[in-house]
Amino acid sequence: MSAQKQRLELTWIGKEKRPKLEPRILLEDAERSYHAKHRVTDEDRFDNRLIFGDNLLALKALEQEFSGKVRCVFIDPPYNTGSAFTHYDDGLEHSIWLGLMRDRLEIIRRLLSDDGSLWITIDDNEAHYLKVLCDEIFGRGCFVTAFIWKKVDSPNDNKVPITPDHEYLLCFSKTLGARPFKQKSDNSILDAYRKPDVESDRPYRDRLLKKNGKNSLRTDRPSMFFPLISPDGTEVLPIHDDGREARWAMGKETVDELIAKNELIWKKRETGWIPYTREFAPDSPSRPYPTIWSDLDTTRQTKAHQKTLFGEDVFDTPKPEDMLQRVLDMSTNPGDLVLDSFAGSGTTGAVAHKMGRRWIMVELGEHCHTHIIPRLKKVIDGEDQGGITESVGWQGGGGFRYYRLAPTLIVNDRWGNPVINPEYNAAQLAEALAKLEGFVYAPSETRWWQHGHSSERDFIYITTQTLSAEQLQALSDEVGTSKSLLICCSAFRGITAAQATERWPNLTLKKIPKMVLARCEWGHDDYSLNVANLPMAEAEPLEVGGRKAGKAAMTLDLFGGEGEKA
Repeated sequence: MSAQKQRLELTWIGKEKRPKLEPRILLEDAERSYHAKHRVTDEDRFDNRLIFGDNLLALKALEQEFSGKVRCVFIDPPYNTGSAFTHYDDGLEHSIWLGLMRDRLEIIRRLLSDDGSLWITIDDNEAHYLKVLCDEIFGRGCFVTAFIWKKVDSPNDNKVPITPDHEYLLCFSKTLGARPFKQKSDNSILDAYRKPDVESDRPYRDRLLKKNGKNSLRTDRPSMFFPLISPDGTEVLPIHDDGREARWAMGKETVDELIAKNELIWKKRETGWIPYTREFAPDSPSRPYPTIWSDLDTTRQTKAHQKTLFGEDVFDTPKPEDMLQRVLDMSTNPGDLVLDSFAGSGTTGAVAHKMGRRWIMVELGEHCHTHIIPRLKKVIDGEDQGGITESVGWQGGGGFRYYRLAPTLIVNDRWGNPVINPEYNAAQLAEALAKLEGFVYAPSETRWWQHGHSSERDFIYITTQTLSAEQLQALSDEVGTSKSLLICCSAFRGITAAQATERWPNLTLKKIPKMVLARCEWGHDDYSLNVANLPMAEAEPLEVGGRKAGKAAMTLDLFGGEGEKA
């Protein structure tokens, strides 16, 4: 069985419950969007997105446009520690936390490009469960590693026997076997090479062709003991100083290739001619990243930076900008798209912006307005001098567009009947229904009936009018026989949908809102990590003490609390 098919299944209460998400549209609020007053460089990015709203609904809203286009996802979700964070309702019951994370990770995987990667910060409380959950969603073969970040730089004086000073950063790739990562740039590697001289116009070093040390005898690799012809025609064999027969570090075929390319170097010594191989310094010297990161800013240093941005109202567990810089250095290139659906204080967007990456952030909390927007404005205006600003030479520029999730499409009128939300105007309704039906919303400037398309020949038209047979005939004539048109209207008179399809094969009729009523959970605006917002799932009665137990017993089972007696 392949690694991709080796799926570990983590089981928890309520795992089978999945939300039927409404694919909302995004509405830009130009007053909250922000751009630099002038272009600073040709690489300035202005199409970044800050989305205010529930992150599960926001991920669903992004799915149609951005599936397969996100190069890197970095998320710092609530850790489910019961610590009652100031900015997050942390401490959910374990099963609910797993379910909510699963729902988000499944969409995140679809958003990632084939060469994309996911990075999740987490601590010991849920790290190992989260690893197995990600194994189930991505496949075990897509697990890269768990980096360890040393988050403190001074001893903890709490009078406890053990105090954690690290967190994890779980890394997964989108595609099995793919390792779309770069090494760490390190110019100190050049110190091991000679500078260019009369022998070479590139930094170089020469290594003995003769093998020394362990396993260096002829008896260890007999095929690597053979003669070479020196510049004066004498025969040279690998012999140790003590007279024992040694061996070359390469086989005859490889050495012959070096000779053919004039890359075998001979040097005359007192003992005779000695062969060397010449190794040139890499054009971009680099080395692998370690998995233990003890050289990054700590929580204390990061809070100090945040105080320059927000005053005393800082996050309890902020992640340092140089951590994000390292992640993006490893996994992205300038211009790539980065996503953070738990934006928090906005570190991911700030770092991505300074590094010339495009970014999308999602945040539901009010700190989207009190922390993230002011922080990004300082970045754009070149006023944020902390974090990675100096190391990347950031001077400001670019901008972002602020979006909020549209309200639910279907609401109940005063009689309890489902109707189209009156807050929607014609354009918003057309965009929402196009998304629900799998069409790209792209209104034509010349064809009034063309609101979107799913292919070059398939189009959609949305109207709140009641269409007559005469109007349908006119539409059919305009569309033509080589195209098809899905018509979403309030009603049609004088003909049934089946009769319309038979009479006009290029038209398909659907009534709104009836066509979408069973599609989604309408009116559910908050899927946040807050147990108080979660509706209780209906459950079959359980056998308790020889009789049927009702919902109270199910509440007891799910949350582990006292509950009422059934």
